[in-house]
Amino acid sequence: MERQKKFNTRGFIAKYGVIFGLALIMIFFTVMKAKFLTVENILNMLRQTSINGLLAIGMTFVVLTGGIDLSVGSIVGASGMFAALAARTETGIPWYIAFLIGLMVGLLLGTINGIIISYLRVPAFIATLGMLSIARGVTFMASNAKPVPGLSKGFLKIGGGSAGIIPIPILILTAVLILSYIILYKTRYGRYVFATGGNPTSARVSGINIKQITCSVYMVSGILAGLAGVILTSRVTSGLAQGGDGYEVDAIAAAVIGGNSLSGGRGRLWGTIIGFLIMGVMNNGLDMMAVSSYWQLVIKGVIIIGAVMLDSLNETKS
Repeated sequence: MERQKKFNTRGFIAKYGVIFGLALIMIFFTVMKAKFLTVENILNMLRQTSINGLLAIGMTFVVLTGGIDLSVGSIVGASGMFAALAARTETGIPWYIAFLIGLMVGLLLGTINGIIISYLRVPAFIATLGMLSIARGVTFMASNAKPVPGLSKGFLKIGGGSAGIIPIPILILTAVLILSYIILYKTRYGRYVFATGGNPTSARVSGINIKQITCSVYMVSGILAGLAGVILTSRVTSGLAQGGDGYEVDAIAAAVIGGNSLSGGRGRLWGTIIGFLIMGVMNNGLDMMAVSSYWQLVIKGVIIIGAVMLDSLNETKS
């Protein structure tokens, strides 16, 4: 009975510990900064977090198959830049066409990742690391490493506008979350994603096309990175060649903190939500406390290592 009780306690902490962690972090910053828990700051924080939230959702699809996508930050930059080039007032291109161009760039780069990994059998780490460099180089060439200002008003509303008091990026993130939940937990495709990461051999024997599923999750990651790039570009009001630099760190951290196993087949979308909220709260709170960006990088690295260590311990004990 005692062993069973300990096991249940450990399982409860492993499953729900991130929720208590988020609560404790919010309490800490509320005590340190009175303005932290104001409606204005919460909405601003969620607007900022929406970009990492989209990347973390795409990363969740990838991680569930046992993969990793290091290129999402560069895809954010490339998608945002090409959307900005199309959204300039002088081009006369409607804002929604520029929006779609950003999405298509993300989808194209994600598809290339998927094909290289699933059909050419290049390890995900190497393939996406290469894409990280390629996408960033293409972004610099497209813009000559210069900002692209003068974006149309319609395009600027995507990242900077609101519906009532709710920022549009939050509404976009909410819609993506609902759609992702339905796909992962209510469709056959979602079951195939979990099966591919859990036991590829059994999944293949069961008739699941492993290559197609693997390729598709990188396409999902790519198009969500494209969407994040459009929102980021709209929010900062210009295309930046350095846009999205380092964003893959927060996305991976959010997915891992949320309890998604890097070995694949085990994870939860609600955990990813808590994960990117933790990253968003930390970024916002540390900025309010004027903590150096260098120290913030150190803290994020420690969090990622700690989350992976906990995941490894849970797998070893289970």
